[in-house]
Order: sequence, then C-alpha cells, then structure tokens
Amino acid sequence: MEAFPLTPNKGMELGIYTLGDLLPPLYDGGQTSEQERISQIVEMAKLAEEAGLDVFGVGESHQKHFVASSTPTILATIAGVTKHIKLTSSVTVLSTADPVRVYEDFATLDLLSGGRAEIVAGRGSRYGAYELFGYDLKDYDALFDEKLELLQQLNQQQPVTWEGKFRPALQAAALYPRPLDGSLPVWHAVGQHHTSALKAGRLGIPIQLAGLYGASSVFEKRVQAYRRSAREAGHDPENFRFPWLRCCMWPTTPGQR
Repeated sequence: MEAFPLTPNKGMELGIYTLGDLLPPLYDGGQTSEQERISQIVEMAKLAEEAGLDVFGVGESHQKHFVASSTPTILATIAGVTKHIKLTSSVTVLSTADPVRVYEDFATLDLLSGGRAEIVAGRGSRYGAYELFGYDLKDYDALFDEKLELLQQLNQQQPVTWEGKFRPALQAAALYPRPLDGSLPVWHAVGQHHTSALKAGRLGIPIQLAGLYGASSVFEKRVQAYRRSAREAGHDPENFRFPWLRCCMWPTTPGQR
C-alpha cells in the first residue's frame, strides 16, 4: 500500500483518549452513571480543544464498567460541540468489525465534523469482543490483516472488487457517503506488540502509539523499528499525507494506574 505524499507536516501530534471507563465510586459512596460518564467524555473533548490539543480519541470497549461500545456515536456528539480538534477512534477493533460499516460510519462522522474524522485501526488489547461477535482468537492476526487490507482499498479507490476469508466478497462495491476530501486518515495502532510497528512500517501506514504505561524508551524502540521497516519497504514517513506518528495518552484519575 502506498502512502499519500503531501507537504511537510508536524511529525507528531499530541492528544488524549478515553476508553469510556466508569470512574471509581464518589466520596459519598455514589457511583457515576453510564449517562453521566458519556456526558463527561463530551465535556472532556471540549476542554481538550480549549487547551489546544491536536486530537481527541474514544476507544472501543465491550466490557463491564466501560461505556464506549459505540465509538462513532460518541464522536458524532463531540463533533457538534467542537470546531477544530481531530476526532479519532482509539482504537476501532477492526478484527471484529466489518470494514464496510466502519468506513460508512467514519465517512458520515467526517461530514458531520467538517473533515475531522480519523480511524485508528487495531486488534484490541482485550479479547471479549472476539467472543461477543463470534470470532475465534486463533485468527487474531489473520482477521486484522485481511480487514485492514479491505479498509485500505475502500479508502483509496472505489468501486472495490474484493474477496477474502472472513467476509463475503464484494463485486464493484461503491460506498456512500464519501468523506469530505474523498478519503480518511487511517492509522495503525501500536501498543504492546513490537510486531505491530514492523507491520505498519511495511504497509506504509502512519502509527499511533497507545500509552497506558511504560518507560519512554520502550516507545522509542517501537518508533525506530517502524521507521526502519518503512524505509526498507520503500516508504518515507516524512512524506506521508498526514503526520506519521501520534502519541495519545490515557488520562487517569486518583487511584488508577
């Protein structure tokens, strides 16, 4: 897959993301409700924009004590109360999703937000979604590779004729609506797996480093591996259409790691 050349860019963007985790019980013993937590996420995004951050992300999670199972819905609400900050998934668990639906959802978000929507595609750090949506964990890598390939094709040129193992074939498929500029920024999430950085480099896809914890030296090694892999495959990250590296941190609350 070829990266899209454009003018020089910032190289790294800073932002925050949330997985929609419910906060610990309040001092009076009360518990934040799911409705309150979603409202807090929207307010957090507004504050992030006011603080001058580049990006705000909402990660997809399908488990108890988390409220962000429908990332595009929350991001669409945020789009209505912000003007400039980029809105991204952090991450979209692409392995358990239909790339066609993902593309349609984020193309719609892109139009609602005036061209601020982005997709961060990943395999997910927890396995509950695989059981929930009927996928086998033994296909963990194969699912992601195939679905990322399809998402890239849908994003680069339509109509698409495609055939794979985990999804019905497409024959001259054209999707609507289209993103504001014709395509969406698609990032490859890089977390604890060193191989993710190498794979993203080979494909020529910009990376988002997901920082839950760990020394900065760990992330430095992943960045170095990514750049080496990209250049060996004939890609130049400095000429990517949008910044090739993003580092998003998960804000924590007292008592959390």
